[in-house]
Amino acid sequence: MSLKSFFLITAAAALFSGCAMMPAGSAATAQPEVAAAAERLRVAMIDPTAAALGALVADDLSYGHSGGKVDTKTSFISDLMDGKSDFVTIAITDQSIKVVDAGTAIVRHTLTADTNDAGKPGKVALKILGVWQKQGGNWKLLARQAVRLNP
Repeated sequence: MSLKSFFLITAAAALFSGCAMMPAGSAATAQPEVAAAAERLRVAMIDPTAAALGALVADDLSYGHSGGKVDTKTSFISDLMDGKSDFVTIAITDQSIKVVDAGTAIVRHTLTADTNDAGKPGKVALKILGVWQKQGGNWKLLARQAVRLNP
């Protein structure tokens, strides 16, 4: 076998194995599943239950707030359940979802909300980046980072 043939066969095998990692139609199928999980999280943040939140976030969650605080799964759920972080309304706009592979998706959107954190009314306007991972057949939020919108 010539060196040229070897490289062509190797390249074809690499291309085929890359395609095999994500079956045709997977991105199209996964995108609405990720959107549905993101919507369930939005609803659960307004009316939180530990069970709903626990089912939507990964055990290894890294949740970065616009003020610099970084939550884990435990602290994120605890703050919502205790009212330290209290969303009265949440509106999501300009959402984009990119399915990277069969088990990872990037979600970006703008979040505007009315809050009542620790009994103190407020408003937030944020750009959000979320990384979702398919775990045990369900999409879970693995990482999130928020930045404040410029006024």
